[in-house]
Amino acid sequence: MATVATPLMSAAGFFDWASRSENQDKVYELDEGMVVEVPPPSEYHGVLCAFIAHLLWMYVIQRGKGYVCSNDTGLLIKRKPGIVRGPDIMLFDENPPLRKFSRKFAVGVPKLVAEVLSPSDKMARMNRRISQFLKRGVPLVWLVDPETRTVTVYRPGKDLRVLQEHEELTGEDVLPKLRYRVAELFALPGQ
Repeated sequence: MATVATPLMSAAGFFDWASRSENQDKVYELDEGMVVEVPPPSEYHGVLCAFIAHLLWMYVIQRGKGYVCSNDTGLLIKRKPGIVRGPDIMLFDENPPLRKFSRKFAVGVPKLVAEVLSPSDKMARMNRRISQFLKRGVPLVWLVDPETRTVTVYRPGKDLRVLQEHEELTGEDVLPKLRYRVAELFALPGQ
């Protein structure tokens, strides 16, 4: 991740800047007004994120409520100084009509943010992101580690919990009836 030399920006200014033609082929986030270029994810990371998003969509469809965003959808954390993050996966609990979705950043508070560690991720950076999500009001954050095949669960005001492959990952009181064995996140259909 590299900081891009730009003046400090608000979230609104960042959207306009990132939408310019010379910036559209890159992925950026905004951290305390500073633009940060995010490296493209690997195939492995993309497959894992898409599969977890699929599992979450199945949960949403089964309960008949909510929606899932993926692919680094921008999440407005703070307007000034601007913070816009692109979580790997977010699950929201509302049911707005499709025409009501923002053409810019998501401004609501997701019930769940799931981040999948990449080899280039540093824990200090991930801890900062997770802290920002929790301060924004996200009640449940999962940090999925493909190398150790674990999921670390973060909740506001609670100690983090690291779940191993044989343990059950749930939506706790935030997303009732959401449950998987951690190992299910790392096994594609037919495996």
